[in-house]
Amino acid sequence: MSSTPSPAPAAAVAGSDVAAIDVAAIDVAGLRKEFGKVVAVHDVSFSLQPGQLVGLVGPNGAGKSTTFKMLTGQLVPTAGTARVMGVDVAADPAGARRHLGIVPEFPKLYEYLSAREMITFAARIRSDDPTADPAKDPALQARVDDALRIAGLGADADRLIHEYSQGMHRKTALACALVAHPPVLLLDEALNGLDPASAERVLDALHARCEAGACVLLSTHVLDTLGRVADRVVVIEAGRVSADVPASELGRVREMLKARSDGDAVAPSGGEP
Repeated sequence: MSSTPSPAPAAAVAGSDVAAIDVAAIDVAGLRKEFGKVVAVHDVSFSLQPGQLVGLVGPNGAGKSTTFKMLTGQLVPTAGTARVMGVDVAADPAGARRHLGIVPEFPKLYEYLSAREMITFAARIRSDDPTADPAKDPALQARVDDALRIAGLGADADRLIHEYSQGMHRKTALACALVAHPPVLLLDEALNGLDPASAERVLDALHARCEAGACVLLSTHVLDTLGRVADRVVVIEAGRVSADVPASELGRVREMLKARSDGDAVAPSGGEP
């Protein structure tokens, strides 16, 4: 993917229930979150257009997961706004989630369903007819089969989830996020625990979704992953955006983060390293 792709209309996303609208896929403005006297996120701002895959990186405890939770409606900002496809998440969290596919840092799944049942359930509740029988709906069944293929769960699709390893849990959560073809994907450390072949397959699928007009925000500590697929990298340190640069500058980001870990001061909010 190039570092400056042409934004694609939301309607280009296969299976999306979102009409074509000329808005940012994700728009974060002045976001702040306080927990008592602790400020976890300070005045964070960035935006993503349809068709972009953007990496969100930073050290542990930097505020990445807190930012994700405000984008999904799990946390209400102390100040600022987070919008998904033009919908204010705090004002209308259910409306915003209609546009989202989410893999949280710690996914919760129905442990006594099989992966196939869990993914089918996710597909049904996001379809036009949640009561649809997959056996009588070839399009829905095709989406489920494709999600299983991307996740590499075909051989284990009918095992109960509680029998799965951590990596297989993560694969199931990814398949549930992908199956409805949402226009915006929020993936918090979603590649953790995946074997290299599975990670490559998922990255290829994310690249294809962005080519079709979807938008992906991917939090990861594996910077080499972003070098292959990302358009931009947003760096959060101590709750502030310290850089927002093209993926071509990933080497500079790596050096910056290493310097920080060696004890250097954090760059001012919104500034480049």
